[in-house]
Amino acid sequence: MQQQLSIKVKPSEADDNAIITQYIAKETGKPSSSITGFYKLKQSIDARSPRQIWINLTLLVFINEPFVTRPVTNIQFKDVSQSPKRVIIVGAGPAGLFAALQLMELGIKPIIVERGKDVRARRRDLAKLNKEGIINPESNYCFGEGGAGTYSDGKLYTRSNKRGDINRILNLFVQFGAEEKILYEAHPHIGTNKLPNIITAMREAIIGNGGDFLFEERVTDFIIKNDEIVGIKTHNGLSINADAVILATGHSARDIFELLHNKNILIEAKPFALGVRIEHPQALIDSIQYNLPNSTALSRGENLPPASYSLVEQVNGRGVFSFCMCPGGIIAPAATNANEVVVNGWSPSKRNNPYSNSGMVVTVDEKDAAEYFKKFTADRLPLTEEWSFSTVNGKRKAVNPLLLLQFQQAIEQKCYTIGGGGFVAPAQRVEDFCNGKVSANFPDCSYGPGIKAVNLGEALPPFIHKTLQQGFKAFGKKMRGYYTNEAVVVATESRTSSPVRIPRDNDTLQHPQIKNLYPCGEGAGYAGGIVSAAMDGERVALMIAGLL
Repeated sequence: MQQQLSIKVKPSEADDNAIITQYIAKETGKPSSSITGFYKLKQSIDARSPRQIWINLTLLVFINEPFVTRPVTNIQFKDVSQSPKRVIIVGAGPAGLFAALQLMELGIKPIIVERGKDVRARRRDLAKLNKEGIINPESNYCFGEGGAGTYSDGKLYTRSNKRGDINRILNLFVQFGAEEKILYEAHPHIGTNKLPNIITAMREAIIGNGGDFLFEERVTDFIIKNDEIVGIKTHNGLSINADAVILATGHSARDIFELLHNKNILIEAKPFALGVRIEHPQALIDSIQYNLPNSTALSRGENLPPASYSLVEQVNGRGVFSFCMCPGGIIAPAATNANEVVVNGWSPSKRNNPYSNSGMVVTVDEKDAAEYFKKFTADRLPLTEEWSFSTVNGKRKAVNPLLLLQFQQAIEQKCYTIGGGGFVAPAQRVEDFCNGKVSANFPDCSYGPGIKAVNLGEALPPFIHKTLQQGFKAFGKKMRGYYTNEAVVVATESRTSSPVRIPRDNDTLQHPQIKNLYPCGEGAGYAGGIVSAAMDGERVALMIAGLL
């Protein structure tokens, strides 16, 4: 007999099969000897009680029958080396990689064109950025094999279960080397140190089954005939033809957005979020979330993971919220050009660094950007129709679809200038930030290029600065101890999502103007994170297979 069962255990018991078997016996009324095995279906932490933290487990239990280990689907891919059907995929992030795998499963040859380097060579460029302040615009935290998520954390949590099969995506990660625990943890996380091996295994499977993988080839033009895309051109002079093109370029491919706009191919400004990254001692967050008596590094114990948090607040009708929270993590320089400061966060698989960081961001729309430019940059930029609006299908839309991209870029460049260059980031202690005081000194901070004490009110737009000030105070009431000068805010967290949407038809997923052009993933505005981007890649691949 097989039975699904939910129990709660102490953290020290969660990985002890003998103790869990005793709980199962008590819950089912069966002798322990009749329980032949079990595996976890779900696992989560319940830290609501100040007296005892519990681990909630949902198990599949085998009673009086042979135990069978968890079934993990092993998907087989076809040899597509001689396939007459070819699809170009621009970008080797999760949307592009999972689109390629799905196409191969259906017998279609993928040709992945990636502007950056392979995942190993990319690591050397990141080291130069962190240690020497030297950036490669084509190989950084955003560009390169695996996309932005490879070296910025590897979280696999998503709420977008209506977009595709989450379990299939997680199973594919396991097939290519991820730990099986991602299949049952409430907030699965691979870790920046482990993702490169998994991404490499995916590439080897794609090449081994006849797909093509081209690195350091940046797309500079689309080959379009009679409103139908038939291929692409790269900066190295390469021309490639195919039956369809998937645009899976990620949220930072500004040159692709500009290329589309210059060719009069429809794109739209898309609201996004911008703010700062806040860093606390991880022990402090542990003490708050786990109701610990002190905030020393060892007080959490070895049976609980570093604590995380999720915060959201409405401030005068505007949302401010935590983003990409990284327990036991590092703040990383995520710029893609030499004159901008962008920060992001990541955690290794063990999440064993002494810091906890999270983006803390404010929603931004076209009206916000237009007002900012009019008030603060009229001396540098002419007042033109770039900031005007028109009504489309009853909605006010910016005439300039790159408006929010230009806003994002302007803030990043301003932070670079205020930081003094070399990717040094402007920063303040949290209470100083809220009181408009330049910090006299800083606690240790994980951001490699360094931080500079400034008044961030000079770097951030006023509506973002004031909203964050009120937001931090509100969060301090929700999490006692969160609002403290032990924490540092570092600017600017700006690559939360794409500031541009590339429209597509709801039925065919093709661009409404250009046949066989398929906008896809986070860069096109249809995903937000690794899993949702992977699901969108698969969805687009399935659509292409049905139409070719």
